[in-house]
Amino acid sequence: MFKGSNVALITPFKDNVLDIDSYIKLINFHIENGTNGLVPAGTTGESPTLNHDEHEKVIEICIKEAGGKVPVIAGTGSNSTEEAISLTKHAEKAGASGVLVVTPYYNKPTQEGLYQHYKSINDNTSLPIIIYNIPSRCVIDMSVETMARLFELKNIAGVKDATGDLSRLDQTLEKLGPEFIQLTGEDGLAFEFNKRGGVGIISVTANIAPKLCSDMQRLSKSKNKEEIQKAEKIDKILQPLHKALFIESNPAPVKYAAKVLGLCSDEIRLPLVNIKDQTKKQVDGALAHAKLID
Repeated sequence: MFKGSNVALITPFKDNVLDIDSYIKLINFHIENGTNGLVPAGTTGESPTLNHDEHEKVIEICIKEAGGKVPVIAGTGSNSTEEAISLTKHAEKAGASGVLVVTPYYNKPTQEGLYQHYKSINDNTSLPIIIYNIPSRCVIDMSVETMARLFELKNIAGVKDATGDLSRLDQTLEKLGPEFIQLTGEDGLAFEFNKRGGVGIISVTANIAPKLCSDMQRLSKSKNKEEIQKAEKIDKILQPLHKALFIESNPAPVKYAAKVLGLCSDEIRLPLVNIKDQTKKQVDGALAHAKLID
C-alpha cells in the first residue's frame, strides 16, 4: 500500500504566511522525480506551528496537486485525541490515501492510553493509519506488544519507526508479520532498514534529493545483486547529507538546502530559527558531495 520513498514535505512560508506557489512547485518537483508518496503536515512540515486552517489547507492542496498520481499520507496527529480525530476526519473528506498519526507528546500516556488513543481514531475513520513512533520527540515509546494489539483493528496499517533501533524492526516483523507496513523515519538507516525487511521511508532528505532517494528505495528492494549494489552506492552518497540535515533541529537545515536549490525560502517559524553559518557550510558540502550543487 505505502512503500518506497515518501517525502515528509516541508511547508514553505513567505513573510510568515503559507507560500502556496512554492508549495505547489515542491509537490510537482516530487512527482516528476519519482517520489512514491507525499506526507504533508508532519513534523517536517512544521505542524506544531500551523494553525488549524493552515494545517487543513496544506493537506487539501497536496491532495489536489497530487491528483491521484501518488498517495498522500496526511499528518493528523495531536496530543489531543479529539483534535487528532477531527484532523483525520478532515483528511478523509479531502481525499487522503491514509494518515500519519504521531504518538501523543507531552501527555506521557501509558501503553493502555496509547492503545485507546489510536483505537478512538481508528473508530472514527476508514483511512489506513500509520503509527508514528518517535520517542526522541514525544518522550514515550510504543511497545511492539501495543502495536500488535492495534494491528488487530481494521484501520491500523503500519508504523513510521523513528526509534533508530534496527532490532525493533526485527521484533515487529516477527510478531506482526510482513503485512504490517514498516517505514523508517531515519534517513541514515534507510538502506539497512529495507535489507532487513522494511518497505520504505518517510524521508526528510527526499525534500531536496527526491530522485536519489526514490532510486535508492527501488533498487534496495530488488532481487538483482547488481541493483542492490547500486542502491548501496547511492546510500553512501547520501549519508553526509542525511547527517548534515540533522545538525540542527529539523526542518531548519533542510529548508536552507531547499533555498540553495531554488525550491523555496528558508523561512521557518519560531521557536525554530535559521541555521548557523557553520551548519550552512556543512549542508553546502553535503549537497556538493551528492552532486546536487557544483
